[in-house]
Amino acid sequence: MTSYINRNVAHAAATYYRQAQYTPPPPRPVADVRDDYERWYTETVPNNRMTLSLRSTIHSETTWALDRLCRLVHNDQFSFRTIPGVIDALFDWPLWYVTEGFKHVKDSDLLFPSSPELARQRQFALESLFVLRNGALHEPNARDLYAHRHTMRLILYGLHNLEHTADENVEALLHIIDIFNVVASKLHVVVMNPPTLNPIPPLLRTASESQNRTMILSSLEALASLLTNPMNAVHLSTKSPALTAAIRYLPLIGDKALLEPCLNYLHCHISHPSMARAFLLHAEMPNVLRILTTLILHEQHGLEKTFTLDKSGPVYAVPSSTQILRNHELSQEEMEELLAKPEPERCFDWMKAVFVAKPDGEMTQVDFWTLYKDTFTPYVDTTPLLVASEVIKNVTHVFPQAQAMVLTTPVQRFIVRGVDRRKESPTTGRFRCQWDRAQCTAPPYTSPTDLYDHILSHIDGTEATEYPCLWVTCPQVLHSKTALVKHFVTHLSSAQPPEKHPSQSDTITLPAEHYPYPTPNPTARPPPPPRNTVITYEAPIADPPPTSLTALLIMRILHRTSFASADAAPRADADHFGFPGLLEDTEEPEQTPFDDGEEVGDENEGERRGRKAFLAIRSLLESVKIRDEALMGWITEMMTTD
Repeated sequence: MTSYINRNVAHAAATYYRQAQYTPPPPRPVADVRDDYERWYTETVPNNRMTLSLRSTIHSETTWALDRLCRLVHNDQFSFRTIPGVIDALFDWPLWYVTEGFKHVKDSDLLFPSSPELARQRQFALESLFVLRNGALHEPNARDLYAHRHTMRLILYGLHNLEHTADENVEALLHIIDIFNVVASKLHVVVMNPPTLNPIPPLLRTASESQNRTMILSSLEALASLLTNPMNAVHLSTKSPALTAAIRYLPLIGDKALLEPCLNYLHCHISHPSMARAFLLHAEMPNVLRILTTLILHEQHGLEKTFTLDKSGPVYAVPSSTQILRNHELSQEEMEELLAKPEPERCFDWMKAVFVAKPDGEMTQVDFWTLYKDTFTPYVDTTPLLVASEVIKNVTHVFPQAQAMVLTTPVQRFIVRGVDRRKESPTTGRFRCQWDRAQCTAPPYTSPTDLYDHILSHIDGTEATEYPCLWVTCPQVLHSKTALVKHFVTHLSSAQPPEKHPSQSDTITLPAEHYPYPTPNPTARPPPPPRNTVITYEAPIADPPPTSLTALLIMRILHRTSFASADAAPRADADHFGFPGLLEDTEEPEQTPFDDGEEVGDENEGERRGRKAFLAIRSLLESVKIRDEALMGWITEMMTTD
């Protein structure tokens, strides 16, 4: 039997290439066989081992999962969404602890647990809270926690059930408050809610009563975050325990971690106008302003740099010990000797006594003749005067190097060159005897000892019942020689000039380069320029830290509140005519202590206290320096507003 083959049927063509819509199968995962490697089981599948282990109630598996989660949440890359169901599982043990577990935990269990099973379960709850707390610091995780149905239940049960004074509850309560701090800014606490649904009262008790620094810090941060929401402003109170706690810890300037939440809560409290007005009546308001100013001054020291500006100009000075010379005047003895001589010997000796040879010296011939004539005219009856020409000729006889000449200048001058007046120092007469009412003819002595011995010679020859002091015009009358000797010593000059003060300079500054010195009236001379005009000042080179900025903002709010009515009221000045309105008392009030006690008074009383408080810190505000001009303008406004 033969088979029939129909060769007219078209056969499908064989396909030997890959079609375009072909999708290759996923490659099979290759096991990682490296040494010291362990899978973290973070696959995004519902049956992930991490989630199953947490809910298995097998202690070894729960310990394994929590150990790895505690290490995963150390960085900000871990997200609860990557492991489905893990956030629900993490709430199991903490909810058990805040509802039932805390009842069975005692203070002694921290050192000697009575039940190993209870201690293990408590450890699971604390580790779960640790994972939730660290994970909440990551923004996506915070949004997941805020939307989760167990979050507020855990927070409310924890705040109301766990006693903050019990040591066994501190760690769990800290984690719960930190979790609440993340979601508090978005939470609206309804006033009509029952007390168990209000997280504010337990936080207020913790902030005001706890002695745990970390607990106080966390509770103040949570309250500030919660009350920042305008919808929660109704929960603010003028007698809030948290406000008292924030003021109490405000002086701890060195503890920045605690200072920052105190400032944040205080700023949150007075940011509401009604609370700011009420705070002006607070008994601690003046002290708060002083502490805030001190904080700004304390933190600005590390932000300042010393600058030096030298504005010194040319200084012209002369020695302060300049010897002042004067022309020699003939003494009585010298005059008597000259009058006994005839001319021209008298003229020769007079020139030798009054003039000295000086190569660069010169005097006019008129001055020579005038001086000679004035000296001897009273005695012309005994000895006639020489004529002027003879006197001029005698100059060259006494001083051979001197020459009489005529200078051919625009104004013709007749001079004698080569001589000058004899000079003497005022100190020459310091040790001259002034006894017998300055009639003693003894020459000046060289030391006070010689003058002392000379005066004794005057006294030794006197015998009387009374001994008057005959020194110039001294009116003293002594009753013995011994008393007179002790007295006249007070008239003698010291052998050494008085010592200068160490701060006194050895030179005197002149007003100008060629200003004459010495001057007859030193107090009437123009004031000389200062010798050293180097200006040294400190200026801020960086912006203040956040704590200083918060403190400044608090002061700004209180200042504007204190002067609210003053800014609105019209003032009597050039721009306002007619009835100026009620003018405020612009006199600075006395800085008296503020009244301690309850906050009583109206808004006007609060503004009065606020103004008085800002006037009291004005001296501190003068030392504040801020680089930013706008912020420094706030300080200036606080100082200048009356």
